[in-house]
Amino acid sequence: IIALLFFSHSCFNFIVAHDLEYCYGAHEYPTSGVYEVEPKNCPGFIFRRSVLLGTTTMSRSDFRSYMEKLSRKYHGDTYHLIAKNCNHFTEEVCSQLTGKPIPGWINRLARVGSFCNCLLPESIQLTAVSAPSERLEFSGKL
Repeated sequence: IIALLFFSHSCFNFIVAHDLEYCYGAHEYPTSGVYEVEPKNCPGFIFRRSVLLGTTTMSRSDFRSYMEKLSRKYHGDTYHLIAKNCNHFTEEVCSQLTGKPIPGWINRLARVGSFCNCLLPESIQLTAVSAPSERLEFSGKL
């Protein structure tokens, strides 16, 4: 089962599958910003609610391989509050594994921010239009 978990203090969310929780977050290094924790126990966050997004028939090892491959696209130093955040990460995972998007209200604030770019603080303004995201191909059974 793949579920999207929400935590208080922000719109931060995680993907849970095979009793592991995966998320994407920022740091200053050009290495993966995707990390794995025990479900509902991420340090610094208080579990709020979970939403069932769908299921996958992927084995635990195939799922972990998929996440390792996907994590190459999500470096900590490329995290952006509006253009590439944890919601974009969970959207990609959910779309690829269930064929359905995450609920539209989840990343609504980032979408609104992208339309109001000139009103945002300079530190989070979008400086250029990014290329469309590549679709990650995975040879395992989904």
